[in-house]
Amino acid sequence: MRRLLIFAIVGFFAQFIDGSLGMAYGLTSSTLLLAFGVAPAIASASIHLAEIATTAASGVSHIRLGNVNKRIVYRMMLPGAIGAFVGACFLSHLPGDRIAPYISGFLLILGIYIVIRFFFNFNPKEGSRIFSNKQLMPLGLVAGFFDAVGGGGWGPISTPVLLSQKGIPARKVIGSVDTSEFVVAVAGTLGFLISLGIEDINWGYVAVFAISGLIAAPIAAWFIKILPPYLLGIIVGGAIIFVNGRTILQAVGVSSGVTTALYLGFVIVWVIAIVISIKRNRVRIGQEEAGTSKMG
Repeated sequence: MRRLLIFAIVGFFAQFIDGSLGMAYGLTSSTLLLAFGVAPAIASASIHLAEIATTAASGVSHIRLGNVNKRIVYRMMLPGAIGAFVGACFLSHLPGDRIAPYISGFLLILGIYIVIRFFFNFNPKEGSRIFSNKQLMPLGLVAGFFDAVGGGGWGPISTPVLLSQKGIPARKVIGSVDTSEFVVAVAGTLGFLISLGIEDINWGYVAVFAISGLIAAPIAAWFIKILPPYLLGIIVGGAIIFVNGRTILQAVGVSSGVTTALYLGFVIVWVIAIVISIKRNRVRIGQEEAGTSKMG
């Protein structure tokens, strides 16, 4: 019972983070299951089963609140589904641990770029950048594949790549990624069921993660609706650096003491960047209001 309660709490916050930042549900939940000794393939299968419910609720919430770019969703979900199905079927034969550091290195660079862009351009223009099929379809295929292989990857790969492009609101990137993930979760689950069967899946774990995620999904969708884009970009970029930095440090064998020190320093810099950005935005708003008053 205690374990299920822990899973419920983690499932709620994992979905809240995923719905707010466009990533981390699979990563957070899978990490917890692995810590309790669940086999990687079973952990990923369980999370994908739960995600069928949570991504459906999250997608509906984002659509109702206007957080979705339909072109991105339509272009990414089919190749994402194909990638997830293939990744699920061949998970046991793929060196996921060896590939992870390279993917994390790529994402780390994108995370740094996103933080810098939103920090120095704290009020980016919201536009309607048109992504081509040549950009979206390969991205969906790769992200779907690694989502199944790593127990989470659709958001961590799709969100930073899309967010690194100028001209599209951060909330619409996140909403579009979360909405298209439903089809990816269904395809990944189908691949796992074909490869593993249903005997080894703990349906109690699936139900707990699904129910707690359903509660968190609409709250997260509302949260990004009210959060300023400049702040959302810095938070997302920092989360990308935080998550993928750990993978890289572990891969190169950095000691726990050094890792802790590096993370502490990063968190301090991250918080300072957020505070400075908030102050800058307040000054800008004050100047705009003063200018409007003079004109009136």
